[in-house]
Amino acid sequence: MKDDGAVTRVEAGPAGHWRPGTQVLWRYRENAGDHVHIARPVTVVRDDAELLAVWLAPGTECVRPVLADGTPVHLEPLESRYTKPRTVQRDRWFGTGVLKLAQPGRPWSVWLFWEPGWRFKNWYVNLEQPLVRWSGGVDSEDYFLDISVHPDRSWYWRDEDEFAQAQRDGLMDAATAERVRAAGRDAVAVIEGWGRPFPDGWQHWRPDPSWTVPSLPDDWDRTPAHVSS
Repeated sequence: MKDDGAVTRVEAGPAGHWRPGTQVLWRYRENAGDHVHIARPVTVVRDDAELLAVWLAPGTECVRPVLADGTPVHLEPLESRYTKPRTVQRDRWFGTGVLKLAQPGRPWSVWLFWEPGWRFKNWYVNLEQPLVRWSGGVDSEDYFLDISVHPDRSWYWRDEDEFAQAQRDGLMDAATAERVRAAGRDAVAVIEGWGRPFPDGWQHWRPDPSWTVPSLPDDWDRTPAHVSS
């Protein structure tokens, strides 16, 4: 892995925050290792002490994990999904774009999805390690368990089977699993109280038409020299 360096275009604003329009990487490490296995170039929408918002544009070239023979992970039976050898491959983000919202220090981010024609579909709460910032983006570790939230404010757990299988396969110990469950309960409390960011109107947001689709840098997996929360 290479040392820290510039991503496509990184611009610092006040207090080290990125200016809107800056292109950075949103990455996830493996659950049983230190290597990055998911890397998505995104465009900064807002970045301040209260919120980091980024846009993952349709057609963006990303890196995703696959089985060693190239089989998509989701097509592998759950019982062997996390034990078979893996590699990574470059691919394009399919479908409509995604707006990702992260509040500093929180062990989850909230993603917004739309149907074609900008018909709002749902919010998606992704339970994860609090984002760690570095000069070229943010890093985290995904915790399998998620929550789907719909416009009528109904919600339900997602991927509980994957969460349980990851524990059986040793990707998460009991203490970590309980922290994830606790984070999920906290997220549910925010949802049921309709706390931020849900009432903030982000479903009406639209990307700046002048923004270009970010490129995936060759050194997408580099090790940051400096990190911060």
